[in-house]
Amino acid sequence: MSSATTAPATSDGALNDKSRKAIWAASIGNLLEWYDFGVYAYLATLIAAKFFPSTDPTASLLAAFAAYGVGFLARPFGGVVIGRLGDTKGRKAALVLTIFMMAFGTIGIGILPSYDSIGIWAPILLVLLRIVQGIAAGGEWGTSTAFIIEWSPAKRRGFFGSFQQVSTAGGSLLGSATAAILTSTLTASAMLEWGWRVPFLLGAVLLVVGVYMRRNVEETPHFEASREAATDAPVASGFPLGAMAFGFTIFWTIAYYTLLAWMPSFTQRFAGLTPSEALWANTIGLIAMVIAIPVWGALSDRIGRRPLLMASALSIGALAYPLFSLMAAKGGFALVLPIQILFGVLLALYSGPGPAAISEIFPTHLRSTWMSAGYTLAVAVFGGFAPFIATWLIQKTGSPVSPTYFYLVPAAVISLAVILKLKETAGTKLH
Repeated sequence: MSSATTAPATSDGALNDKSRKAIWAASIGNLLEWYDFGVYAYLATLIAAKFFPSTDPTASLLAAFAAYGVGFLARPFGGVVIGRLGDTKGRKAALVLTIFMMAFGTIGIGILPSYDSIGIWAPILLVLLRIVQGIAAGGEWGTSTAFIIEWSPAKRRGFFGSFQQVSTAGGSLLGSATAAILTSTLTASAMLEWGWRVPFLLGAVLLVVGVYMRRNVEETPHFEASREAATDAPVASGFPLGAMAFGFTIFWTIAYYTLLAWMPSFTQRFAGLTPSEALWANTIGLIAMVIAIPVWGALSDRIGRRPLLMASALSIGALAYPLFSLMAAKGGFALVLPIQILFGVLLALYSGPGPAAISEIFPTHLRSTWMSAGYTLAVAVFGGFAPFIATWLIQKTGSPVSPTYFYLVPAAVISLAVILKLKETAGTKLH
């Protein structure tokens, strides 16, 4: 191989044209897929009414969040199958597959008839489409993370790897902003009748961009150098590292889906916000997170991954209960907004160095398979059902803040224990 092919960066750590194009391609595709996958949560109350009608609004919402969680149950399957494809056939082939699958699932939800039109088939088909999305998302996260990290220079993997999370959070931000704009401009009846479909159909707009970019980039140099090892090495040898990735992800996923995906539902029910205010507060919190992620990612290249990861888990674990209690007691947009911004910045402390830290656990020939497996299993078990579990805990305990001390704080403790066992890998060579 030529040096241009094997080196993702120049000698001073700047990206060359190939690596810049590759990272941009993965980020654009990631943005599309996480917009598509995440927009469901922001429209959960409307989806509940259209596909799970009930005289009890809480029961209807629980059913909608259960369907939301089913998509996460499919993610480990997608992570293992598509992740293995990424290790044997290439990161690029796996990424092109996931983008087609995600587009199919999202557009399908946008055109799916409601319960009033086709009865029980409506929720059944909705769940099946969420499963397709879940398989795609399961393969997307680990493969795109490996793709970006392997194209990044060793001394700047924290910074460039953070763009995996910038695009992931950016997809959520785009979904939240789209839902906020629609709920602000359309009447409640129009949103319920047809407006909720628009964000799903808009997912097709980014499809052309994502497919074009991903078809016009090269495979990562690290993968090319490890093709033979990926085929010959026993897959089971990566299990202990996959278990570590699982523990690393528990706090990450619970915090993300509690503080972002579930937050609009909480602030509407317990903090006195209108649907529009709840979505705008969430959107602004996501903006703060997106801005902070690359800052913390770059800082992790200088001082290490572990200090920032521990700071995130400790601060969110300590502040979640008092801040959720304050929102439930006082309420109001003026109070909720700065709290959501704070949570966004603190969660970015984990999401900035997170992609580099979790990728650096694995050797190249097992990275896509076991990083995807560990990460997606944790997301499926803990993150995807976070809105459902939070709603259920509140219903059972009668306390609107019970998800913090029964769910979020224990998750922080578990992941802290894993982080303490990790070696500092900032600036080291990928193996």
